[in-house]
Amino acid sequence: QVRLVESGGGLVQPGGSLRLSCAASMSDFSSNIMAWYRQAPGKQREWVASITGGGRTNYKDAVKGRFTIARDDAKNTVSLQMNSLRFEDTAVYYCNSRSTIIASDVYWGQGTQVTVSP
Repeated sequence: QVRLVESGGGLVQPGGSLRLSCAASMSDFSSNIMAWYRQAPGKQREWVASITGGGRTNYKDAVKGRFTIARDDAKNTVSLQMNSLRFEDTAVYYCNSRSTIIASDVYWGQGTQVTVSP
């Protein structure tokens, strides 16, 4: 059974930093595309960043230069380092895994709350 478990969310002041982690229980982690999404209150879930099995990264324009996604295939983990946090970064952040072989193999974590507030 595939599981994605996020951790690291919390309350942080504007300009502060947080590091989110996602631990994946799956056999083909290294070949999957891993991503972070977020959903703010009253808004649709949106893509934030992704990383391929080869380490290629992509970011939403609003977080470029502030967020860094990374993966550790030996530990089956993916992280999101978030710096210079802004009020508008407040959201529930979700870890996502997508197979590059089987299109229907898409998995989500339960989410972790990030709140940016004085």
